[in-house]
Amino acid sequence: MKGSSIHEALCWRGPLSVNVFVVGAGDTPLPDEAFRLAGLVPDAVLPYPLQEQPEAVRPLGLVSYDIDFDDTSLDLRAYTRAVLLRLCADTRSVAWAAFEGTFHYDELLGDRVADQIYGHCASRAEPAVAWDTEVLRGEGWRRGVAEARAALDALLAGPGTPDRR
Repeated sequence: MKGSSIHEALCWRGPLSVNVFVVGAGDTPLPDEAFRLAGLVPDAVLPYPLQEQPEAVRPLGLVSYDIDFDDTSLDLRAYTRAVLLRLCADTRSVAWAAFEGTFHYDELLGDRVADQIYGHCASRAEPAVAWDTEVLRGEGWRRGVAEARAALDALLAGPGTPDRR
């Protein structure tokens, strides 16, 4: 992670950018309006339905979103929580927020990247968001990410037809 804080890492390419992933909501991105949350309106929502999805993921879909804010002074903790809750509210899904460059199909919510994941949520559950790098490196956070991975494994093992929003 670049910089010494979560906030600095989220500004690495200029705008303040929350990067989220969701498995289970299909491959059709949500409209920009769905990301007007916690009293904030993003300056850009860049959806990326991910290509070359593994066989277990393909029926569920996997979309990545870069959600950008030009005002780099914003505190996006509550916003990140609201986004994760939104992504997991309407369908069986697992969503997470992670730093740019940490995504790889072999490491979805894996222990090796747990300290690069700053938020996670499973279907209709309360999201967990950490905004302190020491917390991200802690054993409690790793356990929480492992629980999110277990929810992802259960989702991947279950019925493969996503609910459409």
